[in-house]
Amino acid sequence: MGLSAEERARYQRHLNLPEIGLSGQQRLKATRVLVIGTGGLGCPAALYLAAAGIGTLGLVDFDRVELSNLQRQVLFASADLGRLKVEAARERLLALNPDIEVRAHALTLDTDNVRQIIGEYDIVLDGSDRLSTRYLVNDACVLLGKPLVTAAVHRFEGQAMTYIPGRGPCYRCLFPSVPEGTAASCADAGVLGVLPGVLGTLQASEAVKLASGAGEPLVGRLLTYDALTVTFTALPVSRRGDCRACGDAAEIKAPEDSGVVCGSGGLEPARRLSAIGLRVLLDADAGHAVPLVLIDVRESWEFATRHLPGARNIPLGELEWRIAELAPDDAPIFVCRSGGRSLAACALARRAGITAPGHLEGGLLAWAEHVDPDFEVAFG
Repeated sequence: MGLSAEERARYQRHLNLPEIGLSGQQRLKATRVLVIGTGGLGCPAALYLAAAGIGTLGLVDFDRVELSNLQRQVLFASADLGRLKVEAARERLLALNPDIEVRAHALTLDTDNVRQIIGEYDIVLDGSDRLSTRYLVNDACVLLGKPLVTAAVHRFEGQAMTYIPGRGPCYRCLFPSVPEGTAASCADAGVLGVLPGVLGTLQASEAVKLASGAGEPLVGRLLTYDALTVTFTALPVSRRGDCRACGDAAEIKAPEDSGVVCGSGGLEPARRLSAIGLRVLLDADAGHAVPLVLIDVRESWEFATRHLPGARNIPLGELEWRIAELAPDDAPIFVCRSGGRSLAACALARRAGITAPGHLEGGLLAWAEHVDPDFEVAFG
């Protein structure tokens, strides 16, 4: 698939990169990428994919543009209020790059249509804000053998990982079962407006690498980002032999087998504690012979600045190889700055056999807001 003179001028900076060059740009033009969710993550991802010259972009979303979206969903303007997101997004992307094809899927993904829609594309980016959709998309990509780049954001923290069939773990390997409602939505918990931009552009970067063949994808690693400390942490993740989706004896054979909650062999959700709830537990724990197991997964310099009484410091990046310091029945409570790293810590603890991990919802920022206004939370 050749490039026109206009396309060569548009993509000159790519053509100058030996890792991409003419052949890589031609591969980008021939690639079809599906972006699920045109929200905080999907908007910046789609913008950069369109600018990069991905030949066909598919957009899946059933929502209409609302005023509260404009704080972070950079494809839209005030004039788009009330419009279908995929239609407004399609118009904006074609204005940026008229040489690409943009397909608008104004619908909700479900077990009846997910195979057909995902089957039309080469790479899938999941920026949905519903856990049920994340599991459905993951399982469909595993079944269809499609690469998947998934990301999520929460308050000031985000995470991303890439799945390539046969090369590494899928989303369900890391989070075997997280029932809907375990994590608060952006509407409830809030989100820093620029945070989805960071994670969305990382998703776009992964897609460009996969399409062009450049670099090493984020396979077998969960990348976490804390905007307040400007900290990236890459956590190694292994494929689970007992994964329901991609394991050695996978139970999921069709989209209708997918579900948010696993069966009896699945995992219970992480315990969510509010700041007030944790304070009550700490007060009740005072003087007990067996103290509450409170693990602060922030970096050591953050911990040294200020931490909760009785907390131990195991930075998230060290947790996998230090998990033996915790007993299976310890029921640890993980804390971090805003709740993202502690939720990831719960998932790692579950995989290691810890039976009842919990985390402080909203992190130490919530503690400072609701319990101790004088508690200073470190940031970089």
